[in-house]
Amino acid sequence: MEESSKFKRICVFCGSNSGNKQVFSDAALELGNELVKRKIDLVYGGGNVGLMGLVSQTVFDGGCHVLGVIPRALVPREISGETVGEVRIVRDMHERKASMAEESDAFIALPGGYGTLEETLEMITWAQLGIHKKPVGLLNVDGYYDCLLSLFDNGVDEGFIKPAARDIVVYARTAKELMIKMEQYTPSHQAIASHESWKKAQRELASSDEGPSLPW
Repeated sequence: MEESSKFKRICVFCGSNSGNKQVFSDAALELGNELVKRKIDLVYGGGNVGLMGLVSQTVFDGGCHVLGVIPRALVPREISGETVGEVRIVRDMHERKASMAEESDAFIALPGGYGTLEETLEMITWAQLGIHKKPVGLLNVDGYYDCLLSLFDNGVDEGFIKPAARDIVVYARTAKELMIKMEQYTPSHQAIASHESWKKAQRELASSDEGPSLPW
């Protein structure tokens, strides 16, 4: 049964490995099916191995559009055999993240390694800064992100993260529950700089042909 969604495209960060537990692969398939059910297109890191391959193939087979964004240097490592959907090859990691963010209405992190964590934390930081107002969700499969969530809580306790900014991170143990929470998400934190000021700065940079574009 199809469900409507306010999101047209969601960016999924996840591992190029499958992990050591079957539950991680099951979660990638579950998330892919949840996106299909809601007619949400996928933006992801472009690889067809590991969890990336599972979620992208599921969404593609379900009839939704798939956009993979991958730096040229990673093509030999993360793409094996035929790809699915549209593949956009970019110069570097910075362009990859900016392109993925620009194309997406929200972000979800499946379990993954350093790359998944770095990408997700940057989207959380951009939300805190006011660069975007898009939901950022952690699919906390089998408690994978429990330690990270505890670290965020400790950041609040120690005075490095404001309590309202802690709520930037949406999390749940199932794809369906996470999607419901993200659909209901409204930013409650005060951005360090207003979203409008970032947009104004971007327009000024664009008119002077200086600096990279920012993701809106």
